Amino acid sequence: MRVIVVDDSLLAREGLARLLREAGIDVLAERTDAQGLVPLVEAERPDVVVIDIKMPPTYTDEGLVAAADVMEAVPGTAVLVLSQYLETAYAMRLVEEFPERTGYLLKDRLSDIMVLVDAIHRLADGETVIDPTIVNRLLSRRRRIDPLQSLTDREREVLALLAEGLSNRAIGDRLFITDRTVETHVTSVFAKLGLGDDGATHRRVLAVLTFLRNAEASSTAVPTEP
Repeated sequence: MRVIVVDDSLLAREGLARLLREAGIDVLAERTDAQGLVPLVEAERPDVVVIDIKMPPTYTDEGLVAAADVMEAVPGTAVLVLSQYLETAYAMRLVEEFPERTGYLLKDRLSDIMVLVDAIHRLADGETVIDPTIVNRLLSRRRRIDPLQSLTDREREVLALLAEGLSNRAIGDRLFITDRTVETHVTSVFAKLGLGDDGATHRRVLAVLTFLRNAEASSTAVPTEP
């Protein structure tokens, strides 16, 4: 697995690169900002670019802009955005524009380097990975119009864990159910959301995107009077 790390913080950048190398990830380059990132990606062809969301010169959304530039210029490159900020709008902006091979994780939640390594591998395989904290926040908000209303409670749980980037086996371990039962729930979710048989990975991404769109839309809806 080949990655490029982009972060303006010396400690964060070098610490992350060292931990990834120790975990068997080939870190091709380290950058302090997004300038010249696209030519570097074109030359090195990494599997994944790991990038901070707020960098010079404005410290706003340079990471998101750079992520979009990379994925437009070099299709097939996955991008994992790391952030110190719990901003659901940033995560939604990313996956709405690029629903495959994109991830958004919170730095403070990365207490185990293998969580990051697993996310990198999933992104390279074409999946979407969203931090569980963001998923939980979206789930906790009231829904006025719910296109997922046909799902059972268990199917909603499975879909939420899909949004976190968990594999079927990991979902089964979390919910204490068998892999076969997870597969049954996933298949049912696909069917209820009208997702045809276009490949398991593609349907997983579409299901997650449907879930995130619904949750984000619900967060801005005005609750009806009881």
